[in-house]
Amino acid sequence: MNEVTKQCGKCHEKLSKTYMETYHGKAYQLGYMKTARCSDCHGSHRILKVSNPNSEVSQQNIVATCRNCHVNANAQFAGYLSHATHNDDPILSVVFWAMTSLLIGVFVVFGIHTLLWFPRSLKERRRKVHVKVTGKAKYYRRFTPSQRFTHILVIISFLLLAFTGMLLKFAHMDWAAFFMDLLGGVRFAGNLHRFGAIITFFYFGFHLYTLWKLKKAKNITFGELIFGRQSLMFNKQDLYDVRDTLKWFTGKGPRPQYGRWTYWEKFDYMAVFWGVAVIGASGLILWFPEFFTKLLPGWMINVAMIIHSDEALMAVGFIFTVHFFNTHLRAEAFPMDTVIFTGHVPIEEYAEDRPLEMKQLEEDGRLDSVIVEKEISTSWMKLIKVFGYTALWSGIIIVLLIIYSLIFGKY
Repeated sequence: MNEVTKQCGKCHEKLSKTYMETYHGKAYQLGYMKTARCSDCHGSHRILKVSNPNSEVSQQNIVATCRNCHVNANAQFAGYLSHATHNDDPILSVVFWAMTSLLIGVFVVFGIHTLLWFPRSLKERRRKVHVKVTGKAKYYRRFTPSQRFTHILVIISFLLLAFTGMLLKFAHMDWAAFFMDLLGGVRFAGNLHRFGAIITFFYFGFHLYTLWKLKKAKNITFGELIFGRQSLMFNKQDLYDVRDTLKWFTGKGPRPQYGRWTYWEKFDYMAVFWGVAVIGASGLILWFPEFFTKLLPGWMINVAMIIHSDEALMAVGFIFTVHFFNTHLRAEAFPMDTVIFTGHVPIEEYAEDRPLEMKQLEEDGRLDSVIVEKEISTSWMKLIKVFGYTALWSGIIIVLLIIYSLIFGKY
């Protein structure tokens, strides 16, 4: 049970630590004894140097050793750097520092943005008169049923991926071991993680399909779909909005006249495309290493691990702090903005929040087509809030555990 830390680790302390940073080491720390340990690769009684041709991990024998667990392993798969870290490998160092720089850059920029927004948000809360809508009322239809369905899938899959992924990332923490045991172990948590990945690939494909349907329905080109006025692609107006928003935050200008999408909403949307591509691709390499090493060198598994881990940490931290504040936790919307679930916003509220969009709809003669008179039932709203608060608090707890682990966690 304590083979690595109690025996091999006594003399090979550095190698023991690098092992603990691999998937095998993390699974071992979480109590999964079927994962590869020292003896599975190096042997238990006849341990020889790598340079010795009779060694289990020599160039002559390494593929056969890997095939004890990975039956389809090849020479490139065996090129996986089992003990390398970013501290002693130039390629891994470049990847690690690139991802670290991206993570720090995103949180610095949006952290400042959030800190500047917070006091302005409190002022807006005091200024606005909050009226609870009851009975039938006029609403702006902001999201279609398919968009709401997609976002629910995003929430479910992201919480699954975030929770199970962070358990593995912080495997050395007691809380990770506790929740892993609660889930039933590493194997079951891994299956949950892969299920979350399947949902992610499904909703991403479904979203692309809805975009294609929208293009056909409007009879427009892909260029118009991507760069049109209603698109979520960044444009020159966003630069003006950033400038004017910062002035508004600091009391040096009025609130900008936002259109349908703000620049931070566009960033959230583009981050999903980036995240699915980067986390998805690296995750597939880790999921099917034997297949991908038919095409790629073994050290790409190491690269995929760094990218997958750091990009996931950035996504989880961003969604559960910055995105949660922008959408729910800012004073004007606190404790929750339910529009992504109901799909509708009271017309007076939307007119104040997105005046440029309302003006454009009036000019185009399309305002009546997006206004509906309806009643949102109390039971439906209760169901929405139960689901929403569960997701909200789950995310907050996960990010608090991450912060605790980063401050107090030690290997």
